[in-house]
Amino acid sequence: MSLRTVLGRVRGLGSAKSGTREGAMQRLTAMALVPLCLWLIASVVSHVGASYETMHAWLASAHTSALMLCLLFALVLHVQLGLKMVVDDYVHGGCMHAVSLLAIKLGTVLVGVFTAVAVLRAAFVGV
Repeated sequence: MSLRTVLGRVRGLGSAKSGTREGAMQRLTAMALVPLCLWLIASVVSHVGASYETMHAWLASAHTSALMLCLLFALVLHVQLGLKMVVDDYVHGGCMHAVSLLAIKLGTVLVGVFTAVAVLRAAFVGV
């Protein structure tokens, strides 16, 4: 049992001087995802019942590929920042914290690279 007051125990801990950037980036990616997801939903709904060739031509167009890559980049970054915040808040072991952050980084980078390659392959080579 400590004789220190609650204020005395938390004084000096303060903010870690980080997290503001991550929070702002997460909100920015969320705002970017709203119109991009609406565009994707509207585009897919408008192509319901379309043939494979029509869908391939749609994905191969320059503006569709660019918007799809923007959507994937924003989505992967948003997921990475969100998972990092969860780990920072709830994982307290030093080694487990570092391993979790490393797994999040590697996993999101791999997902981002594979999805970008898939979109670019569909756009330039064909599926």
